[in-house]
Amino acid sequence: MATVDTAPAELHVPVQTAPPPRPATPVGRRPATPAERSERSDHADQQEQTPSTTLIGSVQRAMRLLESVAGHEHGAPAKQLARETGLALPTAYHLLRTLVHEGYLRRDKGLFFLGEAAERLSSSGAKQKRRSTVVEALAHWRDVIGVPVYYAMYREGEIEVMCVSDTPGNPAVEEWADFRETAHAHAIGQCLLSQLDESARRDHLERYPVQAITPYTVHDNHTLLRRLDRVGRMEPVFEHQEYALGTVCAAIPITIGPTAATLAISLPSHQADRLMDATRQLQSEIGQLLGSLAISISI
Repeated sequence: MATVDTAPAELHVPVQTAPPPRPATPVGRRPATPAERSERSDHADQQEQTPSTTLIGSVQRAMRLLESVAGHEHGAPAKQLARETGLALPTAYHLLRTLVHEGYLRRDKGLFFLGEAAERLSSSGAKQKRRSTVVEALAHWRDVIGVPVYYAMYREGEIEVMCVSDTPGNPAVEEWADFRETAHAHAIGQCLLSQLDESARRDHLERYPVQAITPYTVHDNHTLLRRLDRVGRMEPVFEHQEYALGTVCAAIPITIGPTAATLAISLPSHQADRLMDATRQLQSEIGQLLGSLAISISI
């Protein structure tokens, strides 16, 4: 008897693939403004043009605007600044407003000028440049004369050693006693005090009375004041072991306007016979660089 296959036939039902869902529109997002679209486009362009992805395009553009403004003593409008820096006008407006808000620019009657923050940066840069001039000069004199060289000022009633240039072979004097409190004992202090008027000298000595710190130190205010009175205008001051045993020093006065300053040198006491010649050599060197030193005197 024949067997009848009663298994149901396999059905092939076509499966419909659902279309991919559309990305949801963020709730509450407003359409981009023309300025924002320009900013995004400018940012994309900057990314394509910048060789390093670590560079920040908005900072670069802001710096270009600052440089452009700095080139216009009488100010410049936004359109001109945008044209000079190659920025889209909306981008330039956005950055200019930010720079004004932060104080790097100021706006007056539609023109942009450098602001107080930018001027402070400029002042700091000029100050650093002046200091570099003094540092380089001291290093030059140190190498030419072969002695440590010091630069100090009298400012707001205090002795301030601003810069020292020495080498391991010719080390500077160790400040074992506070220079501000011992002006009577070292050549730097005596030279600066000699440039002050009598009232300023007495005021300083009232705050920092004379005290002997080596057997060679002057012993009282009266003796020191008499010594300072005998120092001729622009004459160097010499000191032998009054501040540190085993050390001799000389200081040359530099007075520019109201500023009392000095350049000084030191030597081991067994080389005391070199002190006079080294001082004269430094005086000659100062004369050659006095112009550039004068504008750098107030670091």
